Amino acid sequence: MIDAADKTLGRVATEAAGLLMGKHKPLYAPYIDTGDYVVVVNAAKVKVTGKKAEQKIYYRYSGYPGGLKSPRFKDVFSKDPARVIELAVKGMLPHNRLGRAMIKKLKVYPGDEHPHQAQNPLRHPERSEGRKTTKNKESEILSKER
Repeated sequence: MIDAADKTLGRVATEAAGLLMGKHKPLYAPYIDTGDYVVVVNAAKVKVTGKKAEQKIYYRYSGYPGGLKSPRFKDVFSKDPARVIELAVKGMLPHNRLGRAMIKKLKVYPGDEHPHQAQNPLRHPERSEGRKTTKNKESEILSKER
């Protein structure tokens, strides 16, 4: 389970895509669907940086002449905030039948309520912003305290 509140759209999407593909597991293989189900909550509170709200465009083409539709981010987000996250994650998955199977395991909800409480979803650990501390830096800090 991923909480999207006050996070940028791309960071939420990369977390979800990695979990859907199973890249966090030791038995990951790119041609096997080893990923987990992912529940994203608070999709309505996700942020975008810069001028993406006015400039980002989602194109759809029906295949008919004059059938190109191009709504902006703010229009899609105001109509259905979950759709924005679904499209971002879908673009990060393989573009074949394996990717279509993976995207079915993504559940996105605009608020913090979801119907998957019975499955006891685990919260995905929050990543700290900035650089990670390596083992050597931690051991240096611990040795100085002693």
